[in-house]
Amino acid sequence: MRRKLSKLLIVIAMCILVLAGYTIIVNRNSTHMTGRQKVLKAMYPVLAWINKVTNSNREVLTHAPVPPPVPLYTISMLLNDGSSFNMASLKGKKLLLVNTASACGYTAQYEQLQQLHNQYNGKLVVIGFPANDFKEQETGTDAEIASFCKKNFGVSFPLAQKSGVIKNSQQNPVFQWLTDPAKNGWNSQAPTWNFSKYLVNEEGLLTHYFGPGIEPMSETIQEALR
Repeated sequence: MRRKLSKLLIVIAMCILVLAGYTIIVNRNSTHMTGRQKVLKAMYPVLAWINKVTNSNREVLTHAPVPPPVPLYTISMLLNDGSSFNMASLKGKKLLLVNTASACGYTAQYEQLQQLHNQYNGKLVVIGFPANDFKEQETGTDAEIASFCKKNFGVSFPLAQKSGVIKNSQQNPVFQWLTDPAKNGWNSQAPTWNFSKYLVNEEGLLTHYFGPGIEPMSETIQEALR
């Protein structure tokens, strides 16, 4: 019995060492990350694989373009630096609107969101909406969030001022529009977790909702963008 226990402890110790080494390698260029954030970044490929195998957090909702009762382009919001931003300035471009967080299992998707933004430069605008709505996974200030995203994932796409995205009195006006069929024309689906994604076409019409488990560079999103 003691031998079996000793072997088990050795295996556990080896697994911990391997995980620690892998985490260090993955985060060799990471800065100002907590230990939790480093582990989450390292384990993201495992989470993505589990999502695919179990088909969890991978809901896709789509609808034929419907003229919204309230035009998206009438909405203004605040950016991360406190400046006002009018959605009308994005007419003629597709939009991927994503609620984000810095200490989530999906935080590593920031990297793919930037890749997507670069791939469709001039045709697609990604906008991140930092929110602390799910298990308090975004506790930083706007300045801390901007620095974290830039230094660790090279984010250059716009970030909104930290706000709420779930349905309540504090919900960001853009997400009020995204989740109210009386405004967008058909969708009532609110974010189920951080990194839920909404696709709006060049005419300001909501066309898709993607669950957090749908990766930004996945074929599912690539196909929707074609």
